[in-house]
Amino acid sequence: MFAAYAARFDREHPLNALELGDRPEPVAPPGWTVVDVRAASLNHHDLWSLRGIGLGEEALPMILGCDAAGTDPDGNEVVVHSVIGATGHGVPPGERRSLLTEKYQGTFAAKVAVPSWNVLPKPKELSFEEAACLPTAYLTAYRMLFSNAGVRPGDTVLVQGAGGGVATAAIVLGAAAGLRVLVTSRDEAKRKRALELGAEGAFESGARLPRRVDAVIETVGAATWSHSVKSLRPGGTLVISGATSGQAPPSAELNRIFFLELKVIGSTMGSKEELASLLSFCAATGVRPLIDTVLPLERAQEGFTKMAHGDVFGKIVFNP
Repeated sequence: MFAAYAARFDREHPLNALELGDRPEPVAPPGWTVVDVRAASLNHHDLWSLRGIGLGEEALPMILGCDAAGTDPDGNEVVVHSVIGATGHGVPPGERRSLLTEKYQGTFAAKVAVPSWNVLPKPKELSFEEAACLPTAYLTAYRMLFSNAGVRPGDTVLVQGAGGGVATAAIVLGAAAGLRVLVTSRDEAKRKRALELGAEGAFESGARLPRRVDAVIETVGAATWSHSVKSLRPGGTLVISGATSGQAPPSAELNRIFFLELKVIGSTMGSKEELASLLSFCAATGVRPLIDTVLPLERAQEGFTKMAHGDVFGKIVFNP
């Protein structure tokens, strides 16, 4: 079957490690099922895999792609939860959790094998392309906002780095849930787009905000860390799920964190139950993930290039 996969690692030029071509069709072991992929979305995780981050040489070649929507062997429309082994379903006892593409082959192909437990019904209200955007970026944002930040309608949230997958998801979900969303970006066009998506205010990176916020959604890391901490009200919460600009900020702002009793919470992906709630939330409210580009899988190199260059606002989706 045709697939997009990591054939090698290249830390400096990750796109050189991407190959397109035939790979063996998956075989489902006991407790697993094979999903016919109708749509799969691209994440920064896929670029990191090409650099060899979170993926070992022994796993190569590795079909990339964490997210997918498609049909199960009975023809049911389904969405794949991409966290494998979080509860032990379908894997040996004691196996640590992983994402698709870290140990098990991913979704950038005609078919993918996953534990049957990881397959959820796709709401009829969502297209395959829309549903395929949810299991990583939107699930991460959903958990950050509603499980870890614990914000409520009317609260103010700062989203750093408008345009990124998780940041865009946080804007869309937060605005739909009645949050007052403020965003930052170095790019004027991205700030304008964020306002169109429902953000209340959009500011230059590092700019002084009109008021302190209840929570910060942080995925940028070193470049925005100090601003995130300084933007919080006393007792506020900073939730971090990524560090695309680096993991070592010039200042950790420790004095401010302990004196103002700020909470710093790490967040990774989300549970199957949270994904089910997210799917239901989108179906019930009409909220839809923002899609930047839909491409046939044969043009995967183009999609990876757009993401690598930051030329994207919303999700890139491949149709196998």
